[in-house]
Formats: sequence, C-alpha cells, structure tokens
Amino acid sequence: MEVILKKSVEGLGVPGDVLTVADGYARNYLLPMQLAVHATERNRRYLDHQKRVIDQQEAKDRKYAREIAAQVAGVTCTLKRRAGENDRLFGSVTSMDIAEALRSEGFELERRFLDLAEPIRELGVFMVPLKLHTDVIVELRVVIEREE
Repeated sequence: MEVILKKSVEGLGVPGDVLTVADGYARNYLLPMQLAVHATERNRRYLDHQKRVIDQQEAKDRKYAREIAAQVAGVTCTLKRRAGENDRLFGSVTSMDIAEALRSEGFELERRFLDLAEPIRELGVFMVPLKLHTDVIVELRVVIEREE
C-alpha cells in the first residue's frame, strides 16, 4: 500500500515521503496513529500545496531574519555589573539580561535567539552568536563593564 507520511517515523522516513509499506502495517499502525495517509491523487496535490506554502513562509522568515541581522550586525551591547577581585562577577549575565539590554536599545529580540552556551561570569568583551534563522547567524558584541 502506498502512503504519504504526515509525521516522522524512525526507520521509515520523514513527513512528505511517499512510501510503499505492507498493507497490515499501514492499516494497523500508520493510519490509526495518524502518522500517514493513503497516497491518493487528492492527498498528493494537498501535499504539494502544503510544501509550496511552507517554502513561501520559509523564504519570508529568512528574508526577515536577514533584515534583522543587518540591523544588529554593528551593535555593541554594554552591561554594567558588580565585580570582585580578579574581574569575577557577583552573579552572572544570562541571555535574558542581554535580551533586556537589546530591548532598551530598541531591538525587540526574544532571548531564545541568543545562543549563549553558559552564563557570562567575568568582565570583558564577548561575542555571542545570535541565531535568527537556521541560515542566518550573526555575532553580537557584548561588553561587560565594572559598575562604579
């Protein structure tokens, strides 16, 4: 039986794949669990339409991410924090702190875009990757200064 996968199935395929599987496997598992649909002409046309819609949305998202990246490329985010001897911070600077500092400078970015591996715990200059899209990554310069 030919089916079109709606969801990813381990060892079988990814959404959109048209596969030939055993009748029992399709009738007893894939179709009842809504992991696949019959590969009829109507479902194939619907799949093609959905792929076009997803591609158009992906192109819009990528274009918007590139526009934001161009605006953020030259920005330096400066944060002032209390620090002890040896330039160690009392606390740390997280992606939420950086997002708040960017918001105060006029950039409305969510903190999930900041790809900060671990919180910053010392004074200095750091390059933090800003992952706006899978294809669009820009480096944001973050300066942590001593609070007077």
